[in-house]
Amino acid sequence: MLRIIGAGLGRTGTMTLKTALCRLGFGPCYHFTEVFAHPRHLHDWAAAANGTPEAWRRPLEGYVATTDWPGVAFWRELVEAHPDAKVILTTRDTARWYDSVSSTVFAAMAGKFPEAVERHKTFEAAEQLTEFGRAGVVGRSFQGSIDARDHVVACYEHHNAEVREKVAPERLLDYTVSQGWDPLCGFLGVPVPDEPFPHLNEQETFAATLLEPPR
Repeated sequence: MLRIIGAGLGRTGTMTLKTALCRLGFGPCYHFTEVFAHPRHLHDWAAAANGTPEAWRRPLEGYVATTDWPGVAFWRELVEAHPDAKVILTTRDTARWYDSVSSTVFAAMAGKFPEAVERHKTFEAAEQLTEFGRAGVVGRSFQGSIDARDHVVACYEHHNAEVREKVAPERLLDYTVSQGWDPLCGFLGVPVPDEPFPHLNEQETFAATLLEPPR
């Protein structure tokens, strides 16, 4: 059963948060990278994005936490289905977020990573990955369009505002990963580890995820 729901959109430090949560004992944590480790999950994620009730449940079985897409596309359902779970909203400066998401997630959808395009041809769930991108990421997170900067930014800001409005304050941590261990550990009620907070270069992480061979 999920104990932590990451409600921040992708490119807000979600891989850093995943790494931190696992180091604190809140693992396994579902992040977009899991779909490459478990391609069959994409059948359920694509079905969920296209309206199959609760199809998102099966991929998350056995996971303690979730961050990033695909899970964040269903944050409302997750928050309702797991009333005892804590919710973490990761955010970052809006302009920097847009630059990041447009040069990674949106660029990948547009086929601007040639090596990834080649990998996509041999990926067993390529059709479902494309469909989830269309219906799950673009459809559910950006109201069906990622073509205009102003629209995408408005969707991002609306998403963050809605999470803050809908989730009870005692369940919610409004968080930037630059804040490090203290607010995260305080919120989760665990000691601060005697080690540096993980700070991943998510641009490099994203590219590596796209280019590594399917597992």
